[in-house]
Order: sequence, then C-alpha cells, then structure tokens
Amino acid sequence: MKVLYAASEAIPFAVSGGLAEVAGSLPAAVCKAGHDCRVVLPLYKSVKQELRDGLEFITNFTVDVGWRKQYCGVFIGDVNGVKYYLLDNEYYFGRDGLYGFYDDCERFVFLSRAILEMLKYIGWTPDVINANDWQTALVPVYYDIFYKYQYEYEKIKTVFTIHNIQYQGKYGLEVLNEVLGIPMYHTRVLEYDGCVNIMKGAFETAHKITTVSPRYAWEILDPWYSHGLDRALYNKQYKLCGFINGIDNDTFNPQTDPLLTKNFSVKNLKGKAECKKALLAELSLQEGSEPVIGVITRLVSHKGIDLIKYVFEDILRMGYKFAVLGTGEKIYEDFFKEMAWRHPDRVSAVIGFIPDLARRIYSSADMFLMPSQSEPCGLAQMISLRYGTIPVVRETGGLSDSIRDAGGENGNGFTFKTYNAYDMLDALQRARELYDDAKAWKSLMISAMKCDNSWDSSAKLYTGLYRELCGEQEETD
Repeated sequence: MKVLYAASEAIPFAVSGGLAEVAGSLPAAVCKAGHDCRVVLPLYKSVKQELRDGLEFITNFTVDVGWRKQYCGVFIGDVNGVKYYLLDNEYYFGRDGLYGFYDDCERFVFLSRAILEMLKYIGWTPDVINANDWQTALVPVYYDIFYKYQYEYEKIKTVFTIHNIQYQGKYGLEVLNEVLGIPMYHTRVLEYDGCVNIMKGAFETAHKITTVSPRYAWEILDPWYSHGLDRALYNKQYKLCGFINGIDNDTFNPQTDPLLTKNFSVKNLKGKAECKKALLAELSLQEGSEPVIGVITRLVSHKGIDLIKYVFEDILRMGYKFAVLGTGEKIYEDFFKEMAWRHPDRVSAVIGFIPDLARRIYSSADMFLMPSQSEPCGLAQMISLRYGTIPVVRETGGLSDSIRDAGGENGNGFTFKTYNAYDMLDALQRARELYDDAKAWKSLMISAMKCDNSWDSSAKLYTGLYRELCGEQEETD
C-alpha cells in the first residue's frame, strides 16, 4: 500500500510543534510495517544546509493559485528509510519562520494544490493521501473538486487528521475566488459562520477524519472543546475516529540516552536517583528526598497553568519541589520567576525551551504535572512514563487515553476529572502519600516504564484504516 503523508512540518526538516514529531515518526512506523509511506512538506528557508545537501532536485512545474501561476520545484531526500518530498518556492517559503504571515492562506493554498499537481510528475501515485491540520486541509477539497476524475487520480482516498481543532484556517469569503480559485457554486463546501473555514472544507470532502486520540474524537463534538466546529462535525461522525500518537522508544530510552547522568532500566532503577541528584544540583535546588515535580510546557492558559498558580503554595507545603521549563504568556512567566525568587531552594523556573534540559527533567523528576484544560494527545506524559516519572494529569483528550489512575487496575499515574485546582491538589496529595511508600512507588514506576506507547501501535491502527478505505483485506500471519 502506498501512502502520501502531507504536512506543513516534519522532523528533521522543519519543527514548531507536535505535528512535526508525528510527521517524522508515523510514516517511518508505517514503512516498517511493510508499506510505502512518503512525506511531503515545504522547503522552508530554515531547513539546515546539511539536510539540503542530501536532497536531489527531480522536477519543477507551475501551480494555479487563484488567477496566478506559481513556480514549484520538487526535491527528494531519504531519512531513516522514508522518502521526503520538499516543495520549493522562495516567495512563499523563503522566510524566517514557518507560520504567522499575512498571506498564510495563499501560502498553504499553494502547498495543497502543489501536492496534488506533483503526482503528475514523480512517477508515483499513492493509494491514500493523509493531510494534516488546516495548512494541508485543502488537499481533500481540491481533490474532490478538481482531481478525482482525472487519469490516475480516480482511486486515491483522502484522510484528514486534526491535531488541534483550535487552528482552523478562517478567512473572509473573498478569498474563495481570489486565492483559492474555487468556483462560487462550491462555496458551501468551505463556508461556515459567514467566513471561509478551511478545516471545515476537509470535513466535507475527506473520506475519513481522524484525531490524535480516541477521547479527543469524542470531545470535539462538544462545544466546550470544538472551538465552534461541533456543528460541522456532528453529521460527519460516520467518518470520525481517533488514534493516539506514540513516541520514538529508541530516542526516549533510559538505558541508552546519552543526555542522562546515569542510565537506568526497569530492572535497575538506581541510575534514576543519580539523575535526580544531578538535576537538583544543576537547578540549584536543595538536596533531599522530597519529590520533584517536573513541568515542561507552553505557559498558556489551556495548559492548566491557572490551576497550578491557584494552589502553588499549597503544593509546596506538601513537601514538593518544582522544576519548570517553558515559555509563553508573560503573566505566567512572571509568576514562575517570582516563585523561584521566593523559594530558591524549592523552585526552579527556566523561561525558554532547552531540549537537553527537558530530557533531564523528564528522566530525573519524580512526577510530571499536566493539568491541561484540553490536550488533543500530548506526548510529554508518554515520555515521562518511559523514564519512570509518574504523570499527574487531568482526564482530557490523550491524557485520559494514556494515563490510568494508580487507585485502580493497571494504574500508571494519577488523574483528576474536573478543571478544578483542588481536584488537582487531591491527586497530588494521593501521589505524595504513595511516594512515601517506597515499595509501592517503585512498583508504580515499573508499571509506568512498561507501558507501550510506541509508534508501532499507532501505525497498526492507521494502516488498518488505510486498508479499509482501499478495500484491502488485513494481512494474516
């Protein structure tokens, strides 16, 4: 089976968030399962020279963008056995940064149309195109309107994956003809609440819609989580399903991770104590046996930072220490900086994002706090499990799908249901009590580290969906 994975970013070429992790990992897992999965993304200015040196130019053509015709060059490269197509246009992608430009609509109209046009020139036609988020949401729209009856396009199926429904690609109706180049009689496909909504267009035209966790697929039918798109999804539930993301177990491996002070494993946990001691020294926190809470996040409201603020002093009185790493809204940055100033021996706050430090916090903290208001999938809780750092999370999205409360069967963390600071505090109190029981805590750490959150599990679900779309039978051993 042949799959083209269309995204606006993918590691190692361009990274701004979780989408890049997925686009750089899931296709490799699909290839490992015996399929031909390739990735297509823009050739941004930020792509490093050593990666550019590994690319080969294969063709160029022109792309219709409204009434314009724009150049598109196609480069191909191979990373870990996966073929990547990078689409070149200096006008749209030769800029500092990936997103946030006044003409983002036009830039990603170009990308979506170029992805489909490219198939005429590369000598390879996929069975399935999997588009991701609003930046490539026009791929199923253009396919349905312009391409599905063209020669060699007839059998292609389209899948659209929602990574975060908050970002929808909303523009004025004037872009329909001026930029999108879509006939006015197709207005209904994209019109929603008086404007063009690109993500809604993908809901209308894709053969299947997926999200990044089963719980999130259910949540986005609720106005609380849908950012206004629940009405568009309600009658599309027959298309909708959720598959939780995974992590790269080779990258996040406590036995081999070179960034750790001392490696450790399920069978020998002694190295984790040394990692914790080194982290306390690095962050100038007081040595001691008290539990350390790690927080690695964007400091924004929907990550639940308000809950932490509200009961922060109460958490400290339980005997916790904090290792905070992140950047975001100034009000939250200032709060954590003030807490670190007030409690220099108990609280460390590093404003910014330092990947190596993040890894050391994941591996060295005792608990990892994620009280998110909403969380489509979340990878941080899976990484912390891998390193035996026990997650404390709110039951939402992928957090609910991956973390089971230690008070029940097969527990691997601590959870709370409502978006309430004292419910979170109760979960932390239960975690603190179990932490004081060394034998029970060690057992919980082992259970956490044995959890399988690899991409292999996710790839099996995606390939099952692709097979279903293509009418193929599941292979048997």
